[in-house]
Amino acid sequence: MIRKLFIGLSALGLSALLAAPAEAADTAKIVLIAGNPSHGPGDHEFNAGCKLLAKCLKEIPGVEPVVVTGGWPKDESVFDGAKALVFFMDGGGGHPAVQPGRLDKLQKLVDKGVGLAFFHYAVEVPKGEAGDKFLDWIGGYYETGYSTNPHWKAQIETLPRHPITSGVKPFAISDEWYFNIRFRPEGKGVTPILVAKPDDLTREGVSASPRGPYKHIVEAKGREEVLAWAVERPDGGRGFGFTGAHAHKNWGDPNFRKLGLNAILWTAGLDVPADGAHSEVTAEELKENVDPKK
Repeated sequence: MIRKLFIGLSALGLSALLAAPAEAADTAKIVLIAGNPSHGPGDHEFNAGCKLLAKCLKEIPGVEPVVVTGGWPKDESVFDGAKALVFFMDGGGGHPAVQPGRLDKLQKLVDKGVGLAFFHYAVEVPKGEAGDKFLDWIGGYYETGYSTNPHWKAQIETLPRHPITSGVKPFAISDEWYFNIRFRPEGKGVTPILVAKPDDLTREGVSASPRGPYKHIVEAKGREEVLAWAVERPDGGRGFGFTGAHAHKNWGDPNFRKLGLNAILWTAGLDVPADGAHSEVTAEELKENVDPKK
């Protein structure tokens, strides 16, 4: 009797041990990295934006969002086991991801198939080594002096057939939409996700920083511009660039938010629901976790 009980308990314990790794393997870890406070109230709310997206992702079965605040994590082990990294932070020369040694760290993660997504200012990096890495990893980047960053209302009239656009309907939103992005030569491997046509006044750069006009931007009058894009790398990993999300309130728009969530899931190599990632955000939730600013 005792022997049979011991064997039964042993079998039960073994089954539990075998089941645990399988359950863990079914959970996709996604790390969202929020930059330090930037700009005025309601703009560049990296902390609140990442936590809001994490709240929505947490409601999706099998997804484990982890939020890092304050820029590059002090403990890089947070990246261990991640399926995707989402960067929402200030860019340019001070971009946390381009500081010494960090491009190499990201390259090692990319080599393992980790997906990378960069939102708004985070798509801007210096031309050269960092720019070349971004061309490889996500297909494009904001290049100072070439790209532009005006505030304007983008009319998204059509959407391509892609998992990222699942359930997303055409929308129109005012934001600091960057355009004239530096893409790979001939846009090789780059799939435009959001496309809109800036009006002539927007092309003049009256709301850009630094102010326009820029000859090459004005001369492209009437051309549609890519505002968000996706790539699938030869290594199997994925990349996504999104120029919107300057204004935190825009996450309250269901289609804007759904596209962002879909993109994160897709970048992590997960299946996007046919009708897109479902989420609900209240006006009060939009106010949560905003940085104290004057």
